[in-house]
Amino acid sequence: MEAIRSKVESESESMRSTLTSEDDEIHTAMLWSIQEAVHRQTQQIGVSACGATAVVDVLQVLGITVTPDAVNRCVQTCLRRNDAPLPDYLHSRSTAGATHQQLIDGADKASGGRVIGRFFHLYPRRKVKLVPWLARWIRRGAVPVATMNMQRAVPEGEEIPDAWHHQMIFGVGPSVVFMTNPLDVVSEEEVHERLCSESVLLIQRDDVLKRLSHDVSLSQISDQHPDPRWKTLDVTGQVRQMIREEDQDDEAHLKTTHLMIPAAYTSGVTLFALKDTDVGQELLNSPDLLLL
Repeated sequence: MEAIRSKVESESESMRSTLTSEDDEIHTAMLWSIQEAVHRQTQQIGVSACGATAVVDVLQVLGITVTPDAVNRCVQTCLRRNDAPLPDYLHSRSTAGATHQQLIDGADKASGGRVIGRFFHLYPRRKVKLVPWLARWIRRGAVPVATMNMQRAVPEGEEIPDAWHHQMIFGVGPSVVFMTNPLDVVSEEEVHERLCSESVLLIQRDDVLKRLSHDVSLSQISDQHPDPRWKTLDVTGQVRQMIREEDQDDEAHLKTTHLMIPAAYTSGVTLFALKDTDVGQELLNSPDLLLL
């Protein structure tokens, strides 16, 4: 935590010292100072509950106090079924956590209808400069939450994360984005890449193979799921390929490291605001971002 805090404070100090023009100023906006974020941010409130955690902080910023447990119930966080047979486990992985719509509905319910949310798609890529766009909304009083595929823009040498992530954005500076849970500062380019992703999730090979059993039909993975993307991605075929690779027992052949499945999440940014305000109404009436 101290290392992350130091990184954020260092970037913030650098940002303040390099603001030299009016153009820099329009790329800068903060809902919380670094010190406020350190003390006010909400740590992850439960398993797969990053979305509900973000909503707790959104409500804080907007002046509404609701207990984390109450928010989590309103968001209706979905959990992984870790002990289930492979087909059910994979289906649960594709929905574990929450979608942006669950965050919008949860914020509405938890606030008694006082908070509205509007989601902006960033995939496929849009005609938008991320930091200036976020800065304009933050200055108006909106609170952004990023829904990101963390399996994108993975630093070289680091392991691929196993999930998507929701994070509240508490500020932006020239080419950087400040976020909570965890407290972090990330380059605009890195955040934008994670915000521009297909709705897919990579499952580690070991998580697949250790759940194989002879009494489970692999056809249940794709053929019996109502979402046609399971067949389009041929998830059953991918699993069978992993099994063939195990049977070959040939170290000369590279083995598939991950299984790709459909994900319920959509990459982009949800902007929240108090419903009975000018910015709230502006959000509801704003057009979608134009495709690039």
